[in-house]
Amino acid sequence: MFHPHTSFPSSLPRHARALTLTDYGWDTERERSFAPSRDQGLVPGRVVRAERGLCDVVAENGPVRALVLPASGAGERLTPCTGDWVAVRPAGPADSATVVEVLERRSAVLRSASSRTSRAQVLAANVDTVAVAVSLAGPLRPGRTERMLALAWESGATPVVVLTKADRCTDPAPAAAEVAAVAPGVEVLVTSAATGEGLDVLTAVLSGTVVLLGPSGAGKSTLGNRLLGEDLLATGAVRGSDGKGRHTTAWRALVPLPHGGVLLDTPGLRGIGLHDARDGLDHTFAEITETARDCRFADCAHTTEPGCAVLAAVEDGRLTRRRLDSYHRLQRENTYAASRTDARLRAERERPRKQISRQVRALKQSPHFKA
Repeated sequence: MFHPHTSFPSSLPRHARALTLTDYGWDTERERSFAPSRDQGLVPGRVVRAERGLCDVVAENGPVRALVLPASGAGERLTPCTGDWVAVRPAGPADSATVVEVLERRSAVLRSASSRTSRAQVLAANVDTVAVAVSLAGPLRPGRTERMLALAWESGATPVVVLTKADRCTDPAPAAAEVAAVAPGVEVLVTSAATGEGLDVLTAVLSGTVVLLGPSGAGKSTLGNRLLGEDLLATGAVRGSDGKGRHTTAWRALVPLPHGGVLLDTPGLRGIGLHDARDGLDHTFAEITETARDCRFADCAHTTEPGCAVLAAVEDGRLTRRRLDSYHRLQRENTYAASRTDARLRAERERPRKQISRQVRALKQSPHFKA
């Protein structure tokens, strides 16, 4: 039986109870918009960990574990995610604390759901900085970096590429240049959690709510522990056979940073499917987007069209063929994901009309029907 006063898991920071909502990102704008909810006896809080049907929430009077009620009626209700701001009805003598509403998200990191449905999975909400972790301990995979940058740009947050494990690389400079070539407009930082290299610069760059994204074994949790100043995040070794990491972070959790702001650690991402990330792709491939403005046709697909400025840039070496191929591949994937979403929305809009049509047909087939 769920008890309303169940405490937070021991993995959460010991000092969390001494912090205020402002330390977690609450501001005057949110306070002003929340005023009507206060009149209803609700209090604001931020989700630091979300499970099925339960949330650990930092509220004004300290941490609480709150129930999440299932959606009722025809309307679709947002499911709380780590980083969400929520309206909570405090616990009573016989009732548990309850999440009543998820407040409007200012940003959200989304990917296609692993179930291959048309719905998106929210990895993190209300994020200010997305730190994309890329390990220097193994071969670089520019296509994966481009995918994560597209997610980061699309979220509305500011992306930063963090090259980890510099101590495992003889000369990080060429790798940093290679990553910078696929990350236009993004700061690329070389770091090592083992030696402390680059951590002071990284600390200065990170602001607000920071989410660490990357595959297992990229060193996200180890880096996060250095930023936190203590080992609060679980870490694990990388397999020597293939260089892949094991999933040591099982839950997304929000942890306060000592220099201000909060850190959101995520499990390693094996699948990074795009979900309606058109703007994110335009930012990720900014040089292609800019060059395309000089194409002869406004709807140029940059494949075989005459007068294509993008193909001309590939021919004269200003753009690489790999970069253009990656752009085409991710555009096709994103278009397909968007079409599935549109199909679902159309189906939901047409469902009431179809139900009425079935009822009319059934009525006409009734022996009691008179034309």
